[in-house]
Formats: sequence, C-alpha cells, structure tokens
Amino acid sequence: MRRVGLALQINPKCGTTEKAPACLPAWLWPVTQTRMADAKTSPRSPWFWIPTLYVAEGLPYALAMSVSLVLYKNLGVSNTDIAFYTSWLYLPWVIKPLWSPVVDLLKTRRLWIWMTQLLLGAGLAGVALTIPAPHFFQLTLAFFWLLAFSSATHDIAADGFYMLAMTEREQAFFSGIRSTFYRVAMICAQGGLVSLAGKFYQRTGDYSTAWLMAFVFVAGFFLCLGIYHCFILPQPPADHPGRIGSSETFFAGFFKTFGTFFQKPKIVALLLFLLLYRLGEAQLVKMVQLFLLDPREKGGLGLVNEQVGLAYGTIGVIALMLGGLLGGFVVARHGLKFWLWPMLLAIHLPDAVFIWLAYAQPDNFWAIGTGVAVEQFGYGFGFTAFMLYMIYIARGEHQTAHYAICTGFMALGMMLPGMWSGWLQEHIGYPHFFIWVLLATIPSFIVALQIPLEAEFGRRRQAG
Repeated sequence: MRRVGLALQINPKCGTTEKAPACLPAWLWPVTQTRMADAKTSPRSPWFWIPTLYVAEGLPYALAMSVSLVLYKNLGVSNTDIAFYTSWLYLPWVIKPLWSPVVDLLKTRRLWIWMTQLLLGAGLAGVALTIPAPHFFQLTLAFFWLLAFSSATHDIAADGFYMLAMTEREQAFFSGIRSTFYRVAMICAQGGLVSLAGKFYQRTGDYSTAWLMAFVFVAGFFLCLGIYHCFILPQPPADHPGRIGSSETFFAGFFKTFGTFFQKPKIVALLLFLLLYRLGEAQLVKMVQLFLLDPREKGGLGLVNEQVGLAYGTIGVIALMLGGLLGGFVVARHGLKFWLWPMLLAIHLPDAVFIWLAYAQPDNFWAIGTGVAVEQFGYGFGFTAFMLYMIYIARGEHQTAHYAICTGFMALGMMLPGMWSGWLQEHIGYPHFFIWVLLATIPSFIVALQIPLEAEFGRRRQAG
C-alpha cells in the first residue's frame, strides 16, 4: 500500500492509509476510516471536487489582486501606496516556476492541495484579525503575502493533480467547467465579498469592523474547503512524490529546463510580447475600482461598495467570461494567426471607455456598468490570444515547465507597470491617466509584428 506523505507526523500510526488518514489528527480517525475505505473502492466523480477545487484556486488570487484594493481604499490608504504595495503581491506568481519542482518532488499533490487550503484559511483569518490594528496596512500586507505564496503553490498542486487524477477525455470535458468555476470564484470575491463588506458597513458604520467580518467569513469558508478536500479528493496511483536523486542531478535538470527556454528562436521578441501585451491593462486594472470608489470632486465616480461589486465584480466578470468563451470559439474555427490582430484591438481599444467615464462622470449606474462590461468583454476576448500564444511558446520538450515560465513573465508584466500606476494617476488625474493607458498599448502592436506564429496553430484537431 502506498504511503501517504505528511510533512509533520502527528502520530507514528498514521503512516499508511489502511491504519488512519494521515491528513488529520488522531481524534478524527474513527470518523474518517469508513469514508477513506469507501473512497478507495469507489472513485468519486470529478463533479464532487473539480468545482470546489477551482473555486479554491480563484478566490485567493481575486482577494489578493482585486479585493485588497477596495479594502485599502475604504480604510483611507492613498492610491499611490495601494497600487505600489499590492503590485508586489504578483511576485509569488512571477517566481512560481522556481519552486514548482519542489511540489512535484516532495509529497503528493493531494497533500499540497489541502495543506495550502488550510494555510490560506489561516492567512485570511490573519488579515481579518489585523484590520483593526494600529498598523493595519503593514500587518495585513504581510498576511496577504502569505496568502499569495500559498495561493501560487496551491495553483501548482491543483493543476498537476487535475492532470494526474483524470483521463484525457475527462480533462477535455472539464476544462471549460474548471475555468467557469474559477470565474465564479472571482464573482464571489470581487462582487459578493465587496458587496457583503458594504452591507456590513451600512449596519456598523465602520469599515474596519465591516471588513473584519467579511474576512472572517471567507476564512471559515477556506478552512471548510481544506477539510472537505481532505476527505473528498481521490487518491490516484500516479500522484506520488518524484525521485529527487542526487542534488547534482536535480540542479542539472533544473537549469537545463530553463536554459532550453531561453534558446528558443526569437526569444527576445517572445519575452517582449509576454511583458508588453498587457502594458496598458496592467496599469488600468489597478485603478478601475479606485476610480469607481473615489468621490467626484477627486475625479472618480463616487460609487459605494455594493455598486462596485455589482458593476465590476459581477457584470464585469460575466462580460469577461463571455469574451473569453467567444475568443476560444473563433480561434478554434480559424486559428490564432487569423484572429491575433482583432484580439489585440479588442483588448486595447475598449480602454477608451474609461476616458469617457472620467470626463463625463455619468450619474446613471447602468451607463457606468455598461462601460465596464464593454471593456471587460474586450479584455476577455483579447486575452484568449495571449493565453494561446503562451501555449505556442511552450511547445516541445519541457512543455509544462516552459509554460510555467511564460506565466511568470506574464505576472511580471502585470506587476511592474502596476507599481507606478497609483503615483502617476495622483499626479496627472484620472482623465489624463486613462489617455496614457491607451497610449501604453502601442508597444504591444509593435512587438506583435515581430513574433513567429504558424497559420494553423489553434485550429488543429490533433497535437503536433
């Protein structure tokens, strides 16, 4: 019987699954023995764990990258500090490829999944408890860092487990389903949690108390997810620790993988494309919610949390999903090269909507929501080209590792421009800032002229 790995053995008897589930302390063994036995004899349907697993993957990313902006805005932090310090939270996703081999080599992906989910729950509880503290900004940022590193590690384990626990047919069938539930998590965070904090504020009159209550709620949810997945995740035979071998062998293979990536033809153009494709969007995304929340005398639209949650976190995310679905459909019919330039235009030109919103400052909420939806739909449609081109770059030997490197450069391309966006906006105002965002999209068009791309890529029915 395969041994179930655990970083810290609570009891020497918990070494194998036939004696006790290694993922829980001894006082829960009697409750779980029957369920663990059932899981071995009758594999669970992916419907029991795919939706919850990808909700767990999407929630912490949305909390760190989007909800934190509204939290700090409500608590009086300046746009400069919000944009600069929250942009650093991208760093774990930038350097994620550096420790992805550790997840493959140490313990099982199943173990990494529920351990990081419990850690995420603890991190969210830490955010909640430090919100009322005198130095809340520094303390909550520290817990958001813990959240970001745990989330990036969870992403590695979850995506690896998805491939190991399912057949190729199941992977294809559930690919759209997992993406849908990832987006559902974004709606729950950017729409639901922001609106919930707004409702708590209406009752308490204090944003610190309101956000404390909201984060306590989501922390409890994550702790429940961790326990649920400890019971419900299957135990595929292929999910076992890798063979580390000697340290020399490990590091030789590690550096060879990175070396082959940077030997790809036209690597400079490829890296510039990864870094510049979203140069404008990286600055825009940091400011949109702050713009919606800022009072009109400061150039914003003066919305409250519930309105931001509905416009950006719900209507916007739904439009983003629809744009992504349409993008995947059209590329499958005509190939990526045919749609690359329409998608470039789609992701960039709708940014002009915010120039109009900044100058006109409309009072009608549905006009604002429509503007946000147009921009997000274009973003979802155009982002399809970026995701597929990363797959194109990663093709060949070490495909998984090379794709992870691409995602690291993708995150770096969001992190660096986002850092100065708040400072820039506070110096030139929202109208001029949004004009700058539109101008910042020009480099992506220039780089797109230089990248290699096969005409048939994206519409082939078979790999190769």
